[in-house]
Amino acid sequence: MTDTVTGPEDEVVRICQELIRIDTSNYGDGSGPGEAEAAAYVVGLLREVGLEPQTFESDPGRVTVAVRIPGADRTRGALCVHGHLDVVPANAADWSVDPFAGEERDGCVWGRGAVDMKDMDAMMLAGVRHLARTGTVPPRDLVVVFFADEEAGGRKGSHFLVAEHPEVFSGVTEAISEVGGYSVTVTDAQGTERRTYLLQSAEKGIAWLRLTAHGRAGHGSVPNDENAIVRLAEAITRIAAHRWPREFIPSVRTLLDGLSELTGTPWSDEDLEDLLGHLGGASGFVRATLQDTSNVTMLDAGYKHNVIPQHASANVDCRFLPGHEDKMLATIAELAGDHVDIEVLHQDIALDVPFEGDLVQAMVAALRTEDPEADVLPYCLSGGTDNKALSLLGINGYGFAPLRLPADLDFAPMFHGVDERVPVESLKFGARVLLRLLQTC
Repeated sequence: MTDTVTGPEDEVVRICQELIRIDTSNYGDGSGPGEAEAAAYVVGLLREVGLEPQTFESDPGRVTVAVRIPGADRTRGALCVHGHLDVVPANAADWSVDPFAGEERDGCVWGRGAVDMKDMDAMMLAGVRHLARTGTVPPRDLVVVFFADEEAGGRKGSHFLVAEHPEVFSGVTEAISEVGGYSVTVTDAQGTERRTYLLQSAEKGIAWLRLTAHGRAGHGSVPNDENAIVRLAEAITRIAAHRWPREFIPSVRTLLDGLSELTGTPWSDEDLEDLLGHLGGASGFVRATLQDTSNVTMLDAGYKHNVIPQHASANVDCRFLPGHEDKMLATIAELAGDHVDIEVLHQDIALDVPFEGDLVQAMVAALRTEDPEADVLPYCLSGGTDNKALSLLGINGYGFAPLRLPADLDFAPMFHGVDERVPVESLKFGARVLLRLLQTC
C-alpha cells in the first residue's frame, strides 16, 4: 500500500470491486469455481500488512481463510468477525451490467456479491489491514474468518471448520457477520425522516427438503390414476395453500414495538400492514419472520412426452422459527400425504440471542458515532448465516454489516437479486463504523 491510504474507507471500494471480479458462484451441487482464488486474494492482502492467516480446504478449491489478531486483554472472550467468499450464481443476460465486472456506476459498486456479502468482506479486510498497518491492538482477541460455502449451508465452510478445526475459535464467545446493521428510512410521529438501523439478533432455521412422489409408469395415451406428477402436484398445492400460524418471537416483537413508538403507528397481531409499510423493501424480510414458511423452488419429473413417469420430485425451502423445527416437519409430512417420500437435504437450527450486553452497546455506539441521530432496532433474519455453525460452539452471533443507505434505495430485495449493488458512500461509512467497533468492543 502507498502512504496516501489513511483509513479503511480509502481502500474498501477497491477491495470490494476486486472481490466481485473473482467469480465464486456456488451452485450447491459441488460444481462452480470454488473459493480458492478469492481466498488467495484475501491471504495476499493480509500478508501484505504482516499478518499470517491460515487456510483450510474442505474439498479441492473450497477454501476458508482465518487469522487471529491478539487483543490487549486476552482473558476476555474473543470476538469472531466473519464473512463468506462464495456467492449465488448470476445470469448475465438478466443484468444491466456484467455481474462479475465490479463496475462503479451511478455512485454504486455493481455486481454479484456487492450486497451478499463481498461488501462486508471488503470492510473486514480494510479494517483489519488498518489495525495492522497502524499497530493498533484491539481490546480483545479478534478471530477474522472468510468462509467457503455459506450459500449452500456451510457444510464445506463453517460447519467443516467448527467440526474439524474448533481450535480456530478457541476462547471466542461472540460473533458478527451478515445480515444486519443496514439502515431503512422511516417517517417518525412528527413527520421527520429518520434512519433506523436493523441489527440482526435472530434468524430462522432451515430445512431444505426433497419431496418424491411415486406412482405407476405408463403410456401417455392411457388414463392413469396413479400418476406420480399429479400426486406431486397435489402435495405441492396443499403445501402452498397451508397458512402457517403466526408467532411473534422476542426480537420481532421488540422491532415492531420500537417501530410503532418511533412512527406513532399502532399495530396488533392481526393488523400490522400499516406498520410494516414504514420498512419499504425490508418489510419482506420481516413478514417472513412472523411465521414458518415453505416455498417450492425446484421440480424434476418425466423424461419423454408420451411416457408417464414412475417418480416425480420437488425441492421445498422451509424456514422455521425457534422451537418450531419438529412441528414444521410433521406438518409438511401430513400435507405431502400418501405416496410422497420426504428427504431432508440440509437442516440447520434457528437462533435468537439477546438484544443487550456490551457488544450490542458497542455496535450501537459505533453507528451513532458516524450517524448521531440513528435509531437502532433488533430484527430476525428470514434466511440463515454462518452464525448457525458457530452457535454449536456456544458463540452468540449477530448480523452487523453496517451500511447507511439512501432512502430511495430498495436494498433488501437485492439479496440474491438482479442488478445487485451497494453505494460507494455506504461502503465507506461501513468501513469506518466497523473499524470503530473493532477498536472499542
